[in-house]
Amino acid sequence: MLNIKRRDINTDLTGLAEFHPIIQKIYAGRGITKSEQIKRSAADLLPVFTMKGIKTAAEVLTDVLNQQQRITIVGDFDADGATSTALMMLGLTKLGFKNVSFKVPNRFEYGYGLSVELSQEIINQGTDVIITVDNGISCLDGVALAKQAGIKVIVTDHHLPGKQLPNADAIINPNQPECEFASKNLAGVGVAFYLLLGLRSHLRDINWFELNNVPQPNLAEFLDLVALGTVADVVPLDSNNRILVHQGLARIKKGVCRSGIKAIMQLSNKDASKAKASDFGFVIGPRLNAAGRLDDMAFGIRCLLTDNMGAALNMAEDLNSLNNERKEIEQGMRIEAEAAVNTISITSGNLPHGICVYEENWHQGVIGIVAGRVKDKFYRPTIAFAQGDCDANGEYELKGSARSIQGVHIRDVLDQVSTQNPGLILKFGGHAMAAGLSIKHVNLDKFKHAFDTVVQSHLSEEALTQITLTDGSLPSECLTKEFSQQLDLAGPWGQAFAEPTFDDQFEIINQRLVGAKHLKLVLTNSDGLVFDGIHFNADLTVWPNPNIKHAHIVYQLDINEFRGESNLQLMIRDLEPVT
Repeated sequence: MLNIKRRDINTDLTGLAEFHPIIQKIYAGRGITKSEQIKRSAADLLPVFTMKGIKTAAEVLTDVLNQQQRITIVGDFDADGATSTALMMLGLTKLGFKNVSFKVPNRFEYGYGLSVELSQEIINQGTDVIITVDNGISCLDGVALAKQAGIKVIVTDHHLPGKQLPNADAIINPNQPECEFASKNLAGVGVAFYLLLGLRSHLRDINWFELNNVPQPNLAEFLDLVALGTVADVVPLDSNNRILVHQGLARIKKGVCRSGIKAIMQLSNKDASKAKASDFGFVIGPRLNAAGRLDDMAFGIRCLLTDNMGAALNMAEDLNSLNNERKEIEQGMRIEAEAAVNTISITSGNLPHGICVYEENWHQGVIGIVAGRVKDKFYRPTIAFAQGDCDANGEYELKGSARSIQGVHIRDVLDQVSTQNPGLILKFGGHAMAAGLSIKHVNLDKFKHAFDTVVQSHLSEEALTQITLTDGSLPSECLTKEFSQQLDLAGPWGQAFAEPTFDDQFEIINQRLVGAKHLKLVLTNSDGLVFDGIHFNADLTVWPNPNIKHAHIVYQLDINEFRGESNLQLMIRDLEPVT
């Protein structure tokens, strides 16, 4: 049953008078009460040097630049890591560095971040400087090994730090202690962008560009990468992140963006001139992520680096194929995971507060998606495990990926489990809503119990009831293409700045399945207006059903482009029959 709560608007809206009345309420429901809070200019970005570590890193990199020492960028195997790596490669090159390369750990061989194994590989190949992007804050041993070999290390990361920080030459992370940067929500690519801004500023201050006859680069040309990584990593879109995303989207809409982004949009039948923030999360991001999940994220990074549209299209084709393969793998794993959870419920009579699922044949690269699907279906913090490597004693490790619900900080939960059960978790890291970890296979049952116990201490039974927040009913005069476009311009929307969502009752004129599992509806409202609606991944145990004539529908506005025509379409997020 739908549990809908309409946002309460009990505030003065006069500070938003320039906006449409509905948009005023939408903004107010997201904490915006004055028009000056809606900032979109790059000039309004938070000051660069309030970020701890940037000044030190800029000084270190200036020495590296003057000596043209070798730099190795160490990235991560997700979309944030890919965009961070591409950004740092392109940005440093524009700033005058001539010996820059990148390494991304193979998730199946070395795992996440600057591990000891990856650090040793880089030492063997030879480098003078390592810059981590979207990782490094928890890589104490890997950083220490590189430092012992005489390599300078700069850590740029956004993940929450542990009790001890790596012994790097500079650490840039808004979440590290004593960092005064006002936003703690930057993605890894945002942190990398701020380092480039700080370095350019420092070089400008010492007249390096003039003295070396190097043109000052316009770093704004890389905001398409920053926007993509920010949305794809599902970090909260606070004011600063919204500026970054808005600026990046504006460049993509004008066609001044990376060829790889254009290519992926084109192959996905998306018009780049009408790009939305959601395209980063649902179109480009998954295709980039597929490379890191199933193969090598270097493929995705090279797609973002190339200036050749033909090459970009070829690489985008490969990414698309990998994403289709990922979907097939995910479907089988999801079915097995949901069946396992249903078995738990039948056997014990109720579900644990914290769910753990595992099958030995599951793919490591897809467990994060499966954890998210199970979390969404059963509304419990969920960890999906896959089998990892076998140690010297013949014991297997399990790699876990965790996803959480509102009110449960999943990294804090893992920290508490680790503190209460020393040695149970081999390593972990992450954020409030997502985390990764490793445990020994033999300890799985013990971990399940410990995880459930700690999650239960964080949650009440009421908190396990999922609430769907909406912006209320939408009057007929706003159910138009024009108002949909107004909503789009009022964004960008995303995590913690939710896309406007409405709920109303409709009569169902027609219903049918498209693509085997998507529900296509023709609807009419109380004023007799007729609309098309689409509900992806419908519950096939309920729909389609010709006996259901009315439904309460939670929806968002969208414009469907088909055969040269554009029409309003309701993107249905949830629905239930009304008798």
